[in-house]
Amino acid sequence: MDLALLRTFVTVHRAGSFTRAAALLGLSQPAVTAQIRTLERQLGRPLFLRQARGVTPTTIGDELAHKAAPHLDSLVEIAESGLDQESSMRTLHLAGPLEFTAERALPTLTALTGDDGQRFTLRASFGHAEETLEGLAAGHHDLAISTARPRGALLTATALCDEEHMLVATPALADRIGPGLLRSEGAHALEDLPVIEVHESLPFVARYWASVFDSRPAGSGTVVVPDLRAVLACAVAGAGLAVLPRYLCADALARGDIVAVHEPAVPPLRTYFLVVRTGTLAMPHIAKAHDWLLRAASAWS
Repeated sequence: MDLALLRTFVTVHRAGSFTRAAALLGLSQPAVTAQIRTLERQLGRPLFLRQARGVTPTTIGDELAHKAAPHLDSLVEIAESGLDQESSMRTLHLAGPLEFTAERALPTLTALTGDDGQRFTLRASFGHAEETLEGLAAGHHDLAISTARPRGALLTATALCDEEHMLVATPALADRIGPGLLRSEGAHALEDLPVIEVHESLPFVARYWASVFDSRPAGSGTVVVPDLRAVLACAVAGAGLAVLPRYLCADALARGDIVAVHEPAVPPLRTYFLVVRTGTLAMPHIAKAHDWLLRAASAWS
């Protein structure tokens, strides 16, 4: 059986689409379709059911993928290991949310690329979870950091770390509320206070209100700026309440520039996932970056 046909089959199986598989393989869609038909003729059984949106594997297709994929991934690992030793440099394309990638992932990976023993360069891009995962699936990125766990077989996700969210403000603004009022009135004690957010939909504030107060924010954002580091700067300047990741505001808290307005027994958490296209961890530069981020995340708080 032709290994090229099996490689195309496994890619289609993981992608769930001839079109997406063609993009990942660098082939035309008709070429992918022809290869799958050739393999089906050789086996005498259909491997996929064609649908309006993509394809669904038959039971025979699932069985073949289960048997063939690990061996194909091992062959890729052997080939890529040899290539990694012979080539001067590989490039890792990373994508993720702006602030977390800038503050957490990039310092970790740039330290890795600065090690004389490592052989890859780094290119980073930023985006929201949906567009990041779409870019990864389309082959634009090698490794993605996402707050959403992807579905399907094309992408493989590993939990990276949990991010704790805090409600913060300047000491002067926090004093206007007081812990007693917040305990007795809950979110109602915050209704008339200005709020700083990254988007008009108040994603961080709304998630915090729902988790801690079991309610929705009463008002809209007083300051809306699409960067959590800018939100922090505005909070330090006294512009209003903000919900921020603990790691991002830890230094400002330590200096006393801001304080925690409320410290619930169970703080809201958001999970980050490290995502790759299934099978690409056989490539040494992707595997190395993946491993380093997981190891570094064990010390993040």
